[in-house]
Amino acid sequence: MEEYHMKLADWENKREDKRRRILMEEAEMKQHGNEWPSLSKQRNKLVEKWMFRKRPENIEPGVGRWVSYLNRERKLDSMIGRRPTAPPSPKGLYLYGNVGSGKTMLMDMFYSATNGIIKHRRRYHFHEAMLEINARMHQIWKKQVEDKSLQSSLSSWIMNLPFDTKVKEWLAAEERYKQEVQMKNILPAVADMFLIDQREDHRGASVLCFDEIQTVDVFAIVALSGILSRLLGSGTVLVATSNRAPNDLNQDGMQRDIFLKLVRKLEEHCQTILIGSDIDYRRLIAERCVEQDHFFWPLDGNAQKEFQRMWHEITSKSGGQITSTTLGVMFGRTLEVPESCNGVARFTFEYLCGRPVGAADYIAVARNYHTVFISDIPKMSMRIRDKARRFITLIDELYNHHCRLVCTAASSIDDLFQGTEEGTLFDLESFQFETEIEGSKLRRDVLAEGNMSSGGAPTGIISMLSGQEEMFAFRRAVSRLIEMQTPLYLDGVQSFHPYFERHHQ
Repeated sequence: MEEYHMKLADWENKREDKRRRILMEEAEMKQHGNEWPSLSKQRNKLVEKWMFRKRPENIEPGVGRWVSYLNRERKLDSMIGRRPTAPPSPKGLYLYGNVGSGKTMLMDMFYSATNGIIKHRRRYHFHEAMLEINARMHQIWKKQVEDKSLQSSLSSWIMNLPFDTKVKEWLAAEERYKQEVQMKNILPAVADMFLIDQREDHRGASVLCFDEIQTVDVFAIVALSGILSRLLGSGTVLVATSNRAPNDLNQDGMQRDIFLKLVRKLEEHCQTILIGSDIDYRRLIAERCVEQDHFFWPLDGNAQKEFQRMWHEITSKSGGQITSTTLGVMFGRTLEVPESCNGVARFTFEYLCGRPVGAADYIAVARNYHTVFISDIPKMSMRIRDKARRFITLIDELYNHHCRLVCTAASSIDDLFQGTEEGTLFDLESFQFETEIEGSKLRRDVLAEGNMSSGGAPTGIISMLSGQEEMFAFRRAVSRLIEMQTPLYLDGVQSFHPYFERHHQ
């Protein structure tokens, strides 16, 4: 793989160098045409007539530049050759199965075993990966905007050429067009940045561990297809977990053609294995050990007293003063932390889950605080379904970063997602708040194939309303909350949380 990446870098450099030479040759021809205006009046008239000829009405603007770009690319293919092909890589693994069956544990054991052996390796949870893709896309788009603002995109290598202004402007326009074409196919560029360690001078074999592959919306399908196809086609070994087999990931039929390409790539490059146990091992471990209770319920005086006692005990051990602080999140956003002290933070449920915050905010909290206190967690019902979803994402990130969670709640962990007297989380009659009728169409029709008809909602909508994905997410949250109370998990906080890893370094 190191040899392949060296060949790839050499191919990219040669191709770019040759592309500029071809552009220079075309620019010299244009410059030569401008330097000899007195050769022949008749010739000038013919050239002028050709240059300013009327464009046929059926030809769209930019077609000429597109043809020139394609011709240049074909010429480069014939002169430099096509992109080098990666050597065959070992098949990866796609593990799927029930909650608590050990999928993530197996993947993490493998990831730990690659330490010191594989240079270019990353482990992502689904939420973190989607945010990383968004951030990389934003970074590329921002750079393009900045480039455009620099002297009308006349880059330094063009400015210093011995050509007339018009010829330089033509060169700059060709460069801009090339960038625009690349921007329309941005995902391969994002994939190329995905596993690169900027401190390394060269690349080698790469491993991507991806926890909980999901296709929750159109962007997830398109992004995963583009990123994983590029990485797998470039020799990256994928080890992934999910609750579903590849073919069952997209039960709502979104972007079916793109989804099927993703499935074919996964099947080609990964061995699919069902972890078929019905046992939730997190719950089994909890039943066999003495719990160190950090989950206090119901919401009464005793729970509040224990919660306060533990807050004072842990903050006293950590030292320092309890202060408010501001965390950087993403894209210039920040999150205010009302109370924190040396890696310990305290919030209310409403503050974290009752406002428009999401995975990026929860990742920032999980990375910066090894112990998180959350008070007043209610029983989840249809009325607060949006808060329930945020809470599940929050638990996912606290668990993924191995945080210690201390909280007060209205019910036991097992009863937290069972609904209230107001109704369950899957009361379809109450679902109308999320699927308001607008001009006789559901707002979420964009996520399903087909339109509304007299026969009712399309199958994609019905599938989503059935809450199958959320049922799995709720079971996963319950399973993780149970494990987070066990000595095995709590003893690992100091070993695995990023806060302590940073301090050890």
